[in-house]
Amino acid sequence: MTEYSYLTVYLPRGTTRDTARRILTDYAEYGQWELARLRLNPDGSRKVTLRRRIIRPVRTL
Repeated sequence: MTEYSYLTVYLPRGTTRDTARRILTDYAEYGQWELARLRLNPDGSRKVTLRRRIIRPVRTL
């Protein structure tokens, strides 16, 4: 079964779409995160949930 770790990123109201794209691209490229959920609030702020797979090493004998 696949396990994930989650990270929540809050982007305030004044953040432009281009800046939000750049921030999320950096998380994806350098941290191996993928977008799990993006919520656009009525006040214009964004709450982004990112996830990445947890890889557990298997012990060999």
